[in-house]
Amino acid sequence: MKKFLVTAIVLVASKQIVLAQNTEDTTSKTKWTNHFQMTVIAQKHSGFKSLYSGNNSLADTVEPTATSITTTLFLGRKLWQGAAFYFNPEVSGGNGLSFAEGVAGALNGETYRVGAVAPRVFIARAYLQQHIPIGNSTYEYAADDVNQVAGKIPTSRITISAGKFAISDFYDKNTYSKDPRSQFLNWSLWSNGAWDYPANTRGYTLGLVAELIKPKWAIRLSSVEVPRIANFNLMEYNILKAHSETFEFEHTCFIHKRSGNFRFTVSNTYSKAPSYADGIKAIANGDATLLSVIQGKTEHTSYGGKKFGLGLNFEQALTDEIGVFSRLGWNDGKYATWSFTEIDRTLSVGLSVKGTKWKRVNDVFGIATVVNGISKDHQNFLKAGGYGFIIGDGALNYGHEKIIETYYNMHLSKYFWLTADYQFVKNPAYNKDRGPVHVFGIRGHIQI
Repeated sequence: MKKFLVTAIVLVASKQIVLAQNTEDTTSKTKWTNHFQMTVIAQKHSGFKSLYSGNNSLADTVEPTATSITTTLFLGRKLWQGAAFYFNPEVSGGNGLSFAEGVAGALNGETYRVGAVAPRVFIARAYLQQHIPIGNSTYEYAADDVNQVAGKIPTSRITISAGKFAISDFYDKNTYSKDPRSQFLNWSLWSNGAWDYPANTRGYTLGLVAELIKPKWAIRLSSVEVPRIANFNLMEYNILKAHSETFEFEHTCFIHKRSGNFRFTVSNTYSKAPSYADGIKAIANGDATLLSVIQGKTEHTSYGGKKFGLGLNFEQALTDEIGVFSRLGWNDGKYATWSFTEIDRTLSVGLSVKGTKWKRVNDVFGIATVVNGISKDHQNFLKAGGYGFIIGDGALNYGHEKIIETYYNMHLSKYFWLTADYQFVKNPAYNKDRGPVHVFGIRGHIQI
């Protein structure tokens, strides 16, 4: 079955490339949009010093190559003035190194927090979007793109999106570090690691996002569902007791006539997550049931989990070829991680360079570093031998997790990119008794 699905994906991709090469572009004349992507990532890491290992540890010996694959159809249809419906069926499969466990800043943004899986088909997105002009708005032309029907949209507008989507589609955007299919692979670089953003195992949720967009600034507010169990594929439908709200203010700025953006995000989530203090008591009392809830294996019987977080996101073009970015994130770290990854504090900074100077205008070189940390309660839980669903070595000699990632993305043809990637991880899972680790990766990406 796995071989059949992979073969089918390749055939679909080949067919789409041929059609794209031999068909006149009519996107400006149609109410439809359709795009396709396929990404294959293979990674391997070095062996490293390890004084001990636990249930969620990154393997300290050289593992077999870990390979992931995703393929997505991005379909959209204009409905009426300012409205469109977007539908994204997706296939994903494969696994990450050590099944995406053992590093809080996980190593492959295209893998999920589950064991090895055969390729499966599911609906990634299915949502309605409505643009409403406000004031005496002017209009700008939006070209056909992924989940964007070509047409004129108001520059001053309210945009409402309702349905199934990834909440990260709307928040914490960054020109230089957002897409693991073409940029940085590490989870804490393509997203704010301290934002435990609400999502199922594959990164999607259901809810509503409202945006007030002006030419130089924007405000976003959303309310969406959270998982029923930590890192689970099904969502919690008791929305009065379990839900997540996110607010973001975005401002466009210019330095020496070069554009940049500043984004400030506030998030607040209610779920069934137990506190780390209760987790420590459970370890002392031998309460395996509560510990199983924190690990994402069992549903909790009561609500009460809370997580409040703040995030800053900055990007700035320095020249036509060079841009810089940075993220800063914090959450209160009192309750167990429920959706994304086990990071309570994070700081990243990076650089992106286009290949214009060496006559490779579509190539991109990127380099960045990130420092991740966790709250005192979280530290004490891991020191006592606790496990989350991402990290836990059975003990802890705490130190900040530090990661450097660099990549070179080569544009080999109109539709195909090949990337070489390297990550250096010091203190994986915040443990000074393990590491450092060298991680090597290669990525192939088709986009039409």
